Amino acid sequence: MSTSTVVCPVTTEHGPKKAMILAAGLGTRMRPITESTPKPLIEVYGKPMLDHALDALQRAGVEEVVLNVHYLADQIEDHVQSRRDMKIHISDERAELLDSGGGIANALPMLGEDPFYLLNADSFWIEGFKPNLVRMAEFWQSSEMDILLLLSGMATAVGFGSRGDFTMDADGRLTRRIEHKVAPFAYAGAAILDPSIFDTAPSGAFSLNRQFDEALEKERLFGLRLEGLWLHVGTPDAIHEAEDAIAKSAA
Repeated sequence: MSTSTVVCPVTTEHGPKKAMILAAGLGTRMRPITESTPKPLIEVYGKPMLDHALDALQRAGVEEVVLNVHYLADQIEDHVQSRRDMKIHISDERAELLDSGGGIANALPMLGEDPFYLLNADSFWIEGFKPNLVRMAEFWQSSEMDILLLLSGMATAVGFGSRGDFTMDADGRLTRRIEHKVAPFAYAGAAILDPSIFDTAPSGAFSLNRQFDEALEKERLFGLRLEGLWLHVGTPDAIHEAEDAIAKSAA
């Protein structure tokens, strides 16, 4: 099994060419590290988490990436200037933090009218045989889907301590976890979104869960199980867990 630090040449001609990475969060659970370093630039296994995400997009053939920035934004902007393998746009939220849904809606003029990848800056994975974003692009069907989520089985999730997020049928359609129950799958921080899901979105800050719920009601929220190992890095302790998992996979 190869790690996410290895650039794999496998790409897809028909997958999204644009993507957004959510990089504007305050990173409060990562304190004291985030008192001086924005969460996306925290290093895991010798590389900032943001670069793990950008490398995953590069493996999938993405050409343009939008980053939203708010907290310690100058550091993130300076860091990505070194990337030469894709064009990077900044969606500036210094004046107002817009949450996940509002941040995406604000960036739509840079993302265009076609489906695009969405990644969280604090989630990445050890790849299986084929890059997971490529697998998502191959599974995506615009006629049936508004949102496709990459899901991790709970047994292959590192650093994730909740009861899971979704159940999934044989076709990939999702339902949310029932309260007080355990669900077999967790959202692994990567998705393909049709931008039309924001046509009726409110202005200002709002959560992307609003779009998840609307797609659920229409039976157009789907999932694909991640191949490999998902690394959720939300706390300082989770950094060490992720690095241990990467080291073991590379041994």
